[in-house]
Amino acid sequence: MTRSRIAEAALVVIAAITLTACSPEPERNDSEERGTPESQTSPPAGVEVIASDLEAPWSIAFHEGTPLISERDSARILELDETGAAREIGRVDGVVPNGEGGLLGIAVHEGFAYTYFTADDENRIERFPLTGEPGSLALGDSEPVFAGIPAAGFHNGGRIAFGPDGMLYATTGDAGARSDAQELESLAGKILRLTPEGEAPTDNPFAGSPVYSYGHRNPQGIAWDSDGTMYASEFGQDTWDELNLIEAGNNYGWPEVEGIAQDESFVDPVQQWEPAEASPSGIAITDQTIHVANLRGQRLRDIPLAELGESSERLDGEYGRLRDVVVAPDGSLWVLTNNTDGRGNPGPNDDRVLRVPAAP
Repeated sequence: MTRSRIAEAALVVIAAITLTACSPEPERNDSEERGTPESQTSPPAGVEVIASDLEAPWSIAFHEGTPLISERDSARILELDETGAAREIGRVDGVVPNGEGGLLGIAVHEGFAYTYFTADDENRIERFPLTGEPGSLALGDSEPVFAGIPAAGFHNGGRIAFGPDGMLYATTGDAGARSDAQELESLAGKILRLTPEGEAPTDNPFAGSPVYSYGHRNPQGIAWDSDGTMYASEFGQDTWDELNLIEAGNNYGWPEVEGIAQDESFVDPVQQWEPAEASPSGIAITDQTIHVANLRGQRLRDIPLAELGESSERLDGEYGRLRDVVVAPDGSLWVLTNNTDGRGNPGPNDDRVLRVPAAP
């Protein structure tokens, strides 16, 4: 993706939206995302319910084709069989659910399940060897990867993923301490880049530091396109939620700016949305499109890579809050609903995994 194309996309958004200064109102938390209508029982054409009756699920990952799901409050990791039936493969010790905290993101790499979770006074990343075969998978003994990430009842970040470079990326929230997002010595309000063992790679932008980018409020989605370009979704405060193109060492502005500010000191998002229409969490990228799961907005948003200032929407209000979206082995999208975490209005058989066609 060239810088000229990115600039053109940003100008499209700027032309369409009147810029608004950061709101002086109190912090908006995930907990302030309003309730949702009951999920419908009959899926629309093209949508298949893969699994149901999950409890506050947060993240989906695949291990050799087998889907794994984290549950925030129970600290369980589940595997799904070919019928969608869920089976617990283990619980992560040390998880302390607190507001938006708990067992959050999971990722799979070279036979290990990596987990990002809230403990007593910090967020940690640990990994577990995956043993057994599908239908009898289990977690081996935990191995510490990284610790000391600031935690709070809100703004914990929590998404982890392996990039095309084989490095582990993790999003962290500001944990309610806004100014820490601008402090390179703090791990709050950052995207981190680590080796699989939890060390800071020698080619990170800040010598000896795991920090890859900073000035974030509460990023909860990361993904890469086929060219290796990285994107992240981010909760704003009251004015703008964001989709950012992430480059090493860049400052994305929080709390000094929110949304497109045209301030040369910071990097503007490539697209922004009002929080009532968004609250973006997990994202996934197929060949031509970025897909964003929205909580308060209750929709799946599709953004063409060729026109980053444009978007279309699916599943608008049909299944309530959407927490995660991933590309399944067959190329379809798997979408995770999130109505049972105390923020939504659960419908029959919530929460669910939906299979959705990749093409908008």
